[in-house]
Amino acid sequence: MRKLTMAELNRLPVADFKNTPKSPLTLVLDNVRSLHNVGAVFRTADAFAVEKIWLCGITGCPPQREITKTALGSTESVAWEHAPQTAAVVRELRAAGYLIVAVEQTTSSVQLPAFQPTPGRPVALVLGNEVFGVEDEVLALCEVAVEIPQLGTKHSLNVGVAAGVVLWDVLSKMGTFDTFEGGRE
Repeated sequence: MRKLTMAELNRLPVADFKNTPKSPLTLVLDNVRSLHNVGAVFRTADAFAVEKIWLCGITGCPPQREITKTALGSTESVAWEHAPQTAAVVRELRAAGYLIVAVEQTTSSVQLPAFQPTPGRPVALVLGNEVFGVEDEVLALCEVAVEIPQLGTKHSLNVGVAAGVVLWDVLSKMGTFDTFEGGRE
């Protein structure tokens, strides 16, 4: 065993990546305050070819040093847009047919392993503020809330980590990786 070289990873240049099909999944960041978390979400969104990130409310937007540091160039490869109100974005996505999923601990949240996305329906994952979570107004617009099972003493995960866990799980269930060959020859 040896590590693969950058050439062996066969990654697309940004211009080509922008023109490739994306996963039928959008991320909505609801007032995420840490620019490092925003950058981490960008990097993860690039890894999973997410179609778009909505940066809502106080969520920081590129270019900012803290975002750029953790995003490692993915702010150039992932489509994004800022919106002042998360609820307005969620309403728009819902009207466009997206299944709106809050990543939040609620009285009726579904444990992530039990969650099944609707076949053929795009998904919008809503991730909330590091302290307050998803706004109540936004939560009321979500069709389901998913919760990541945890075994430790803490009650939550970092928003960037939570995004990665949920993205991988949901995209796996959507069949995104069924024909994946890693881009290697």
